[in-house]
Amino acid sequence: MTKLFTLLAVLLLVQPTAIFAQKDKESEIKLDSSFIKILTILKDLKYEPEGKVIPLGEMGQIKVPKGFKFLNAKQSKQVLEDIWGNPPSNETLGMLFETNGSPVDSVNSWAFVIQYDGIGYVKDEDADDVDYQELMTDMKKETSETNAERSRLGYPTVDLVGWASTPFYDKDRKTLHWAKNLKFSGEETNTLNYDVRVLGRKGLFSLNAVGSIDNLPHIKSKINDVIASVEFSQGNRYQDFDSNIDEIAAVGIGGLVAGKVLAKVGFFALIAKFWKLIVGGLIVAGGAIRKLFTGRNEDTETT
Repeated sequence: MTKLFTLLAVLLLVQPTAIFAQKDKESEIKLDSSFIKILTILKDLKYEPEGKVIPLGEMGQIKVPKGFKFLNAKQSKQVLEDIWGNPPSNETLGMLFETNGSPVDSVNSWAFVIQYDGIGYVKDEDADDVDYQELMTDMKKETSETNAERSRLGYPTVDLVGWASTPFYDKDRKTLHWAKNLKFSGEETNTLNYDVRVLGRKGLFSLNAVGSIDNLPHIKSKINDVIASVEFSQGNRYQDFDSNIDEIAAVGIGGLVAGKVLAKVGFFALIAKFWKLIVGGLIVAGGAIRKLFTGRNEDTETT
């Protein structure tokens, strides 16, 4: 199915107008304008290759890690809002996709979304004292309490199943990462939220990935390369902190994991829901186009 979808995507991207104009003997292919917009965006995406060093605003940079490609802030905004259906935001600095990945790939659609949050200098003195199991209990309760409002607004309810990967703080590298296992109502497969924080003098870089829980082993195998790819510029590093002039963040390591300050990036949890809808729609459209070219339905073929 993946190969078929790739072929159809190529056909759509090369000559979308010509293909849309053709008619089946029995019916006309009608595609919503949103799909045409998505196809146009996909066609125009320009990725930076692995090894390329790219500024992340004024605070730091990223060296695209091996096996990945980078999408700039403007195009990342298009992916997040126009393809994945997220609310408008100007905070994204870029996205990291796997080299063979795509925003509409049915297997490798996950990506790390990169942001900067100037919350101040995060003291890490509590790193060894956080009881992450107790913290998880509190987070489950808080998540459950939001479901009534989510239902009222028309969103699926969500249950926090537990840690997909227990929080780990690297004192030497000043980096923190963890993963949550989430269950959305109506979804057969659980959702994975993988979070990374790289601490700096005046704030932190936040990297968030959302995908299927089945992606966990693969993402974990890449996580060290992803973390090492982002760094603060000289003067903005964690060790450059000046207690006389710099502000201290209101939370420590435990607070970052609990998300009390960074709750605004929580909307990435909706990505998994929206990309499945988009991919499903494109596959349906692709099936109609395949029938147009071959006179056969895909589900009548043998593998």
